[in-house]
Amino acid sequence: MSIYLFVLCTSFITNMILIIPFINLLYKLKFQRGRQETKDAFDKRTPIFDSFHKLKAGTPVGGGLMLVVTTLVLFLFFTVIFTFLKVPIISNFGQVINEIKIILFTFVFFSFLGLYDDISKILVIQKGSFFGLRMRHKLIIEIALALIVAFWIYKDLKIDFINIPFFGIFHIGWFYIIFAAFVIVAFTNAVNITDGLDGLASGCLAIALTGLWAISISILDTPLSLFLVVWIGGMIALLYFNVYPARLFIGDTGSLAFGATFAVIGLMLGKSFALVIIGGIFMIEIITSFIQLMSKKFRKKKFFPVAPFHLFLQLRGWEEPKIVMRAWVISVMFAIIGLMIAFMK
Repeated sequence: MSIYLFVLCTSFITNMILIIPFINLLYKLKFQRGRQETKDAFDKRTPIFDSFHKLKAGTPVGGGLMLVVTTLVLFLFFTVIFTFLKVPIISNFGQVINEIKIILFTFVFFSFLGLYDDISKILVIQKGSFFGLRMRHKLIIEIALALIVAFWIYKDLKIDFINIPFFGIFHIGWFYIIFAAFVIVAFTNAVNITDGLDGLASGCLAIALTGLWAISISILDTPLSLFLVVWIGGMIALLYFNVYPARLFIGDTGSLAFGATFAVIGLMLGKSFALVIIGGIFMIEIITSFIQLMSKKFRKKKFFPVAPFHLFLQLRGWEEPKIVMRAWVISVMFAIIGLMIAFMK
């Protein structure tokens, strides 16, 4: 336990040292949201959102990019250190390399997708698109990546079951690939949608990741435990600069990579049901958005005045810090309940 806490603190300090020069670099590169987009273009796309957030235009985007890089470097560094010091690297799946392959592939390739989208938004590359990539094209790529990862989880790690508390373990064979891909895509977009207020996604994710870390520690899985503490340390550092008023946005590079990897780790832990509870805030956000989308498509009218749920609360007059801090409190309770479910026999 102590060595993991040391890794967490090292990750936090490293990211805190790097983040201010990185913010300054983003300003020099003019990597800022809303810097080159016209008011008319904004109003046509998300008028209610922009009415609340127009003062944030010009804030640097790239916190997720930095955290992806530092997490990868520190994870690989500490993996080498563990090996050099002969610290046992235990995997619950037989081969450590398969586990690491799945984690790193998810983290890296979903971040590439998000990075392209971030660049598109800032440089306005995609004319007429919805904030970068068109939604359907983005979804197709997400599904393709998710299917690759889900196949590896099924084939390499031999996971093909869903553990439902009180009902038992259900082995579903090849259908697990479809199930796992759906979970990955759902959380990828859920975290992306939640990243709409300063500190909302980053704070809730830090809490949820701590819940997953508790599970990984309990089953003595070294790669997952190590990756999570490196990630959590960096996330706390990022949160320091992402709280209201944010000096740095996560961006799609981070939110897509974080959401997908969060889901993958939950699946690798064999706790898909607990994953949904631990990530409860993200589920609320995406479910309200999905209901709104389906209502507009089939009923030709909105179900909610506005979605996702955090934007609805803003419309009701709640101040941004109030929404975020209460979401953190609820996220803590979701994590506790999810852990209780995960540890049920």
